Amino acid sequence: MPIGVPKVHFQNSGEEDVVWVDVYNRIYRERLIFLGQEVDIEISNQLIGLMVYLSIENDTKDLYLFINSLGRWVIPGVAIYDTIQFLQPDVHTICMGLVALMGYFLLAGGEITKCLAFPHARVMIHQPASSFYEAQIGEFILEAEELLKFRESLTRVYVQRMGKPLWVVSEDMERNFFMSATEAQAHRIVDLVAVK
Repeated sequence: MPIGVPKVHFQNSGEEDVVWVDVYNRIYRERLIFLGQEVDIEISNQLIGLMVYLSIENDTKDLYLFINSLGRWVIPGVAIYDTIQFLQPDVHTICMGLVALMGYFLLAGGEITKCLAFPHARVMIHQPASSFYEAQIGEFILEAEELLKFRESLTRVYVQRMGKPLWVVSEDMERNFFMSATEAQAHRIVDLVAVK
């Protein structure tokens, strides 16, 4: 019984020998990428590196980003979003479990018509939040100005994705707005709800 990361058989096309590779490398070879944690600088850089590598390897074959994340940091999330927009292959985004805050922003970043939610998934949108609760007044004011800029940018992306008026999206972002997969589809946050 393997300990640690499981290994599976894999045979490269055109080769006779079968090799053992860790399950993550096998999944990546199928262009499947998973975000199953909060977004921070480390995971952002790892995902960006993997997506860029896979796009260099084959720029015509779509990527699939499975998201089960509470989001967290805005800047690393925006970096992943911008990379998704920059890549040549289409990126399908798949919502599983709970997608919230920056996790939703990444979900919205997928190719239009290629954004999917599993039937029992939940989606939550909200405005960006501050991290400097004990900052000096000057720092707090600067951060508040930056947060307002980010909120405006995020709202524009949501408006484009959902095709709803700015005031509706802004109102939805005022509080934790939870939706089921079918509610998210009706709200035009995802294009499809997966069925068997």
